[in-house]
Amino acid sequence: MTDHDLSKPDIRKANDCPPLPTNASLLDRIIYWLGIGLGSGLPRRAPGTWGTVGGLIVAIPLMSLGFVPFLIITILSCIIGIWICGRTSDLMQGHDDPHIVWDEWAGMWITLLPFSYTGITVTNFWHDISQILSIIALVIAFVLFRFFDIIKPPPIGWADKKVSGGLGIMLDDIIAGIMAAAVWIVVMIGMLV
Repeated sequence: MTDHDLSKPDIRKANDCPPLPTNASLLDRIIYWLGIGLGSGLPRRAPGTWGTVGGLIVAIPLMSLGFVPFLIITILSCIIGIWICGRTSDLMQGHDDPHIVWDEWAGMWITLLPFSYTGITVTNFWHDISQILSIIALVIAFVLFRFFDIIKPPPIGWADKKVSGGLGIMLDDIIAGIMAAAVWIVVMIGMLV
């Protein structure tokens, strides 16, 4: 167990989201709200799951921009997320509070990259996304990401335990997103063959 594990709340219990300090600057207020996924990480129970739902909802209109813009947004969310998660953690005065869900957003977006690349077209996005196969593909992506994020098989568990700060908060979800995306590709090929 490392030092940063000691201040991490027990996720098996209902936890209140640590409040934003009253003297926080406007920038810190913006960072805090991004860190808690615009409020999607506020529920007392399962904030990571609710945060992932929030990330999925935000991803849908972002994917309508096309694969390349969605890829750029996803990469930027991972890079900027290191700072957002680290600063939000500082504002909450603890490491990797479960209410910090920007990392779930980024991990979910990584999981959706193959879907964005292969599953839909920009010109018919809203028609394509409403088709039953697209809905099933989104649900599978969600379930796979939550599975890897909760179970934390190697190297996800290693990253969660050994890397601290904003990078540590982001890294396990980035790896979970990559692993979920890889399995999603295999599952979808299996379904379509």
